[in-house]
Amino acid sequence: ALLYSVYRQKARVARGLQGARKVRLDGDLRAGLLEAPGRCVPYAVIEGVVRSVKETLSSQFVESCKGVVQRLTLQEHKMVWNRTTHLWNDYEKIIHQRTNTTPFELVPAQAAAAAAAVRVMKPLEAAELSLETVYEKFHPSVQSFTDVIGHYISGERPKGIQETEQMLKVGTALTGVGELVLDNATIKLQPPKQGMPYYLSSLDFDSLLQKQESNARFWKILTVVFGFATCAVFFFLLRKQYRHHRERQHLRQMQEEFRQAQERLSSAEGGELLKNACVVCLSSTKSCVFLECGHVCSCHECYQALPEPKKCPICRQSITRVVPLYNS
Repeated sequence: ALLYSVYRQKARVARGLQGARKVRLDGDLRAGLLEAPGRCVPYAVIEGVVRSVKETLSSQFVESCKGVVQRLTLQEHKMVWNRTTHLWNDYEKIIHQRTNTTPFELVPAQAAAAAAAVRVMKPLEAAELSLETVYEKFHPSVQSFTDVIGHYISGERPKGIQETEQMLKVGTALTGVGELVLDNATIKLQPPKQGMPYYLSSLDFDSLLQKQESNARFWKILTVVFGFATCAVFFFLLRKQYRHHRERQHLRQMQEEFRQAQERLSSAEGGELLKNACVVCLSSTKSCVFLECGHVCSCHECYQALPEPKKCPICRQSITRVVPLYNS
């Protein structure tokens, strides 16, 4: 049920993305929004090139690298001893992260049509924000012999610090999916209000749609596989419970038959029938003499049912021959 709920959510996202309205960045965009209800397209797809509205952000490590979104990350890498598996496992932890943004907009790729522009609002709320890694460096930790011993005792061995800088560069081709509104003289792309995801992806729309459909298909396969597995487990449990119930019924039936046989034997006149009853079935009279032990304890039918090699039920000696017993 949990996997099915995730699949339904992923499928709803894929269907919503498939039904999104494709909008062209040209001079007719403003006129189309003026005719739309509320000057708004609830879920629109627009493709353009990133252009900064104000000052751009410069990379701290790469010269002449300009962007509109900058994310600096310090990540700690270390090995942690697992007391259950008795193995060293990799562990990563973000110790510091800072994201800087500046207002930017999407414009057509052709410079001749640069008059049309869409302001991108709240880019950090996008479900998929494509940032390019422009700088990455790993600083290994320096350890003395005393530190190594202390790390083995504590169960943690630091490996080093990884420094990363990611940016959304100016001039990057971007596909935006969200709510498109005309606010006064500004066309804005912002997170949609219907609960649909907000995308700012470097993929084209067809690749983005195929990615979401593949994601939904993956969860659908997981749902089917685990659904069949759950049905198989329930069938096995029900079958086991049914067999246990049948065994209990058979045992109760045998107990009832034994009780009825005892009642019949105990109600016989003078108790002669109980005294002469077969010790195996308790319903027939004794009719066999086992040799060489000489015990008279069984009827002929129960003697024939004894497993091979046949042994006396009383003393467990081997039966060499049987002599019929006639009561007169």
